[in-house]
Amino acid sequence: MSQIDDLIADLCPDGVEFRRLGDLLGYEQPGKYLVSSTRYDDSYPTPVLTAGQTFVLGYTDEDDGIYCASKERPVIIFDDFTTAFKWVDFPFKAKSSAMKMLQVKSTGNVSLRFAYYIMQTIKYSPQDHARQWISTYSEFPIPIPPLEVQREIVAILDTFTELEAELEAELEARKRQYEYYRDALLRLDGQSGIKWIDDLCPDGVEYRKLGDCCCVKTGDAVSKASIDQNPGQYPVINSGREPLGYIGSFNTDDDPIGVTSRGAGVGSITWCDGRYFRGNLNYSVTILDRSLIDTRFLYHSLLLLQPQIQQLCTYQGIPALNKANLEKLPIPIPPLEVQREIVNVLDKFDALVNDLSIGLPAELAARRKQYEYYRNQLLTFKDAST
Repeated sequence: MSQIDDLIADLCPDGVEFRRLGDLLGYEQPGKYLVSSTRYDDSYPTPVLTAGQTFVLGYTDEDDGIYCASKERPVIIFDDFTTAFKWVDFPFKAKSSAMKMLQVKSTGNVSLRFAYYIMQTIKYSPQDHARQWISTYSEFPIPIPPLEVQREIVAILDTFTELEAELEAELEARKRQYEYYRDALLRLDGQSGIKWIDDLCPDGVEYRKLGDCCCVKTGDAVSKASIDQNPGQYPVINSGREPLGYIGSFNTDDDPIGVTSRGAGVGSITWCDGRYFRGNLNYSVTILDRSLIDTRFLYHSLLLLQPQIQQLCTYQGIPALNKANLEKLPIPIPPLEVQREIVNVLDKFDALVNDLSIGLPAELAARRKQYEYYRNQLLTFKDAST
């Protein structure tokens, strides 16, 4: 930071010029780069991109209309409806006609990478489904320090970004490792390749239908209005892992396993400790005989069985999972001591890759906060015109 401070004191002691983002960055429409087919395959060479969270939608074998971004000629892709954006330095095709490709104008006097970091500090959330670049986003003023200052700031922020990417890669590797061990530990047919499991279950194990050993029930109707009218301490789990909000009443007690019954996340498995309010887009799965099944073992088993659960869903109109179909799902029932040993191993992996308070997720969250702090400090400048 001291080197940056020295540069600023030397090159722009009275502040810097602020200019409209649209004066600095030009855009290209994606028309000639749009993918024609959605028959994606990981063996194909060219990624199909969106500026949103998914980023890489898949890979295509189409060889015409490829945007030839590279390390030497990178580009910022910008979603004109959501204002989400991504840095791209490899060839790609675009999925959406709402994507814009942003590049520095010849008169911009700004580095594209510096502009990319500056855009991360813009606090703006579109309130309507309208094109945002021309009408709003390009009007935001951003500081333009001397290029030497920009380069130093970019070097620091790139270092943070690389460290974060390394942690993300390690977390992804750990997730794959967790899935590998989960698949092996729950392959209870004497062929898992893990000696103590195969020794305990050499001939496989008994399977029972989920409905024969568990009670599956639908949650209660819930809305944002009902949460606002009755705020409280209990998380509302309606679909997915994140709470819809917090309410003053609960409808669960010691039944933490949920299965999303409708919507985009249909068939996904959730875990929520303690008392909470389960919404009507979720089934709760309550074990009837805990001397037969360990709750965490059932949870890990359902995660493994998600492909089979997905096959039970219907996708005409709103995706849905019928309770009667879910109750027919076969569940492995090894001896309880085997279940607990398996849970002991898998819970350690689960905490490492999913627990936000410990392990890699906690380290990654701390690194992101540190990055955001330094980014905001480095990209705050005095306006020379004031």
